[in-house]
Amino acid sequence: MSLYSFGLEPLSCHAWNKDKTQIAISPNNNEVHVYQQNGKEWNKIHELTEHSGRITGIDWAPESNRIVTCASDRNAYVWTLKDAVWKPTLVLVRINRAATCVKWSPLENKFALGSGARLISVCYFEKENDWWLSKHIKKAIRSTVLSLDWHPNNVLLAAGSADLHCRVFSGYIKDIEDKPGPTPWGAKMPFGELLLEHRDCGGWVHGVSFSPSGDSLAWVSHSSTIGVVDAAQGKEVTQLTVEHLPLMTVLHVSETEIAAAGHDCCPYQYSYKGPGSLEFVKKLDIPKQSSKSLVSAMQLFRNLDKKATSEEDNSELDTLHQNSIIQLCIVEGDRGKVEKFSSVGLDGAVVIWDVKVRGHL
Repeated sequence: MSLYSFGLEPLSCHAWNKDKTQIAISPNNNEVHVYQQNGKEWNKIHELTEHSGRITGIDWAPESNRIVTCASDRNAYVWTLKDAVWKPTLVLVRINRAATCVKWSPLENKFALGSGARLISVCYFEKENDWWLSKHIKKAIRSTVLSLDWHPNNVLLAAGSADLHCRVFSGYIKDIEDKPGPTPWGAKMPFGELLLEHRDCGGWVHGVSFSPSGDSLAWVSHSSTIGVVDAAQGKEVTQLTVEHLPLMTVLHVSETEIAAAGHDCCPYQYSYKGPGSLEFVKKLDIPKQSSKSLVSAMQLFRNLDKKATSEEDNSELDTLHQNSIIQLCIVEGDRGKVEKFSSVGLDGAVVIWDVKVRGHL
């Protein structure tokens, strides 16, 4: 585990470049800061300042080296590095509410953007006019889209929203890609086709994550629930109500192992072995050594005299993060076998976690 502090401001989102030597973060405002790693230090090398509203999503395409950002100003930009300067291109997302999240597809030929406009914009580049266009998925969505994840086949798109639903849509755009083959989620996949709608998530769906094979989908909701729907098993749903505070983000670290984190300020590991078999495995954070046992008798008397209490006034949590975790990202390994992942939180810190699963966390 490694902890890096980027100031006192909360970090709303982050993304890594391909070789993980640079990180793009937003300090909860309208700017994106790009840092370069130099030994144990991180040096700021770029500031992306085109947005006029708070940044809500960042994703960095590893192969094309393009960054996509979205914000509460209802805009999205695709950034391209030219002559050591990041140049923005405006995307015609056509939304009248704040953008909330953004995600490149696996082949990086399109990206999906969620918003408060109760729709998903699937954006792609049109070479003829040299701009980014969008097509809207509106069917069935009745509130703000909070989370997105692409299926490995580059076509299916999972979405969690504030209407307490988890859905899977087709994001197939015939102008730029070949017709997809059948999957366990469905065979016919015209654009916008609704392939799954799970209504009993219990709360706002803050995070969604396809498994490496794409056969199952995990989500976390504000009801302190984590769930998995298994397309290979007739779309059977397994849910687990956790004992801690609500989870905000979820990430598959292997086909059967899931990492999730949220308001408890530390990541947890869960295991899914099939329908009805979703279980908590362990807390991934190691509690800090308590200092209370080291308080001397003299210090006890001083505390009684000054504060009318025998305990130290220690408001520090025994976790690496000192506030809620907002997002998890893969740092090392691929989706089928993640070796390290990162977390960002409202404490302004980035923590890199080593993955050791039973059979691999």
